[in-house]
Amino acid sequence: MRKHKYIEEKFFRVLMFFSTTLIVMVLLLIIFSILYKGLPSLSWEMISQTPKGGFYFGKEGGVLNAIIGSLYLSIGATLLAFVIGLPVALFMNVYLVKFKKTVNTIRFFLDLLWGIPSIVYGAFGFTIMIYLGLKTSLLAGIITVTLFIIPIMVRAMDEVLKTVPFGLLETSLSLGSTRSETAYKVFLKQASPGLVTAVLLSFGRAIGDAASVLFTTGYTDHIPTSLTQPTATLPLSIFFQLSSPIEEVQNRAFASAVILTVIILIISILARLYSRKYQKHKINF
Repeated sequence: MRKHKYIEEKFFRVLMFFSTTLIVMVLLLIIFSILYKGLPSLSWEMISQTPKGGFYFGKEGGVLNAIIGSLYLSIGATLLAFVIGLPVALFMNVYLVKFKKTVNTIRFFLDLLWGIPSIVYGAFGFTIMIYLGLKTSLLAGIITVTLFIIPIMVRAMDEVLKTVPFGLLETSLSLGSTRSETAYKVFLKQASPGLVTAVLLSFGRAIGDAASVLFTTGYTDHIPTSLTQPTATLPLSIFFQLSSPIEEVQNRAFASAVILTVIILIISILARLYSRKYQKHKINF
């Protein structure tokens, strides 16, 4: 019996090591291929300039319009999703904490929404645009991407808030606090490092998705100055550049991918620093 358990433990330890190694190797391979093909084509001109005439035929210009457009779109959608998603997650874990079936039903539907392909959200956003009479624009893209990342953000926040001890809720209520005060002054502070991670996860999905904005944001060589103007994004820029038969333009797509990867890396580092800074606010039981 003891030998059987030893063999079983050894097997799963080797399996976990192999799986972890495989995931790390695939990640490194992806990053290496992007850097190998993208860095030689990356230049200050590409980062600091908008596309000039013939840019997609290998001529002058850059993807500044797509960089700014991606930041406008992802930041706007993440903020809107946060404003909508945070009260929902807090409501589930503070007000509905004793209604397990109701909460589990809500989680089930959120998981279903999370699993829907982003292209479906793009088609749904396009339908809303037609119904409301909107044109392809930054506003339409923000609305569509917000719908896409709300289930992701709410479920990620929900998993974080579930880790807050139930005794903390009872203690706060016994001291005379209302549930709203408990939610926003106790739970929010206790779970703040994990909530940052949830926002980061949603931001990463927002800035990196192309399918959900394919029909809604449009594409332009200019930086948008209002919500009603079409917007270029880095994922769509990569898509259009890779579709070119010109090798130089294809290499620029990998350079755009490097820029997108660096943006997400910077946001990840800032989120880690924030989490460490506010980890001291957590109450350990």
